[in-house]
Amino acid sequence: MIATQEPAKKPQPRTVRFRIKRSDGHGKPSRWESFDVKVDPGANVISCLQSIAAKPVTIEGKRTTPVVWDSGCLEEVCGACTMVINGQVRQSCSCLIDDYAPNEGDEISLEPMSKFPVVRDLWVDRQRLFNDLRKVKAWVPVDGTYNLGAGPRESREAQQTRYKLSECMSCGCCLEACPQYTLETDEEALEKTFVGAAVISQARYFNLHETGKQLEKQRLDALSGPGGVQECGNAQNCVAVCPKEIPLTESIASMGRAVTFHKIKQFFSGK
Repeated sequence: MIATQEPAKKPQPRTVRFRIKRSDGHGKPSRWESFDVKVDPGANVISCLQSIAAKPVTIEGKRTTPVVWDSGCLEEVCGACTMVINGQVRQSCSCLIDDYAPNEGDEISLEPMSKFPVVRDLWVDRQRLFNDLRKVKAWVPVDGTYNLGAGPRESREAQQTRYKLSECMSCGCCLEACPQYTLETDEEALEKTFVGAAVISQARYFNLHETGKQLEKQRLDALSGPGGVQECGNAQNCVAVCPKEIPLTESIASMGRAVTFHKIKQFFSGK
């Protein structure tokens, strides 16, 4: 007699409750609303938010406005969909419901990041981060559009270091977790507040680039001023939450040394 193997049962959808912190804008009252979602195996937080947006009805049966969030690539590259999930900041596109709520009736809480002004619901304004990247001139200077010839050669070790630093997607996870990085909206105060690990690491990235070194002095000047690398309290929360596992504490230490040498040189040379 030949034994036959029964076909594997297809995993069935389960109901997961989403408790979402909502607000109509920065400084406006916030509220919590809960939604039950039928979740298929392999679903992520974004797909569940899309289901809620298609049918924005709370667990009390009240029809409400669709939940607002920000997202782009949906593959952990753009950094736009960062939010606080069950109390921990991370990318929502790569957050699988099977990991966070594996059972029927499990609950997931979603909140916007607290270190940036809320635009609406889970969508925050990260413009401050991009302004700080401009402050440290986080780019490679290229003059004109004509052919500049072959670029400078670099060692394999330098390539490996810079490649890892290049994976930063300005998602804001490290800034949300940093106790020294605080919510500010006043323009004058923003000029003096800590720029955070992501910005410091990007300054290091471009200072390691042979062409990017043209702006090294300006970057070190920026990081030695108010809100610079000296504001880091060494909590090391940043490296613990980075979705790309970038060595942020190494970057902070490296730029701290570079700033120190830069200021000593300025002191004795007067330049």
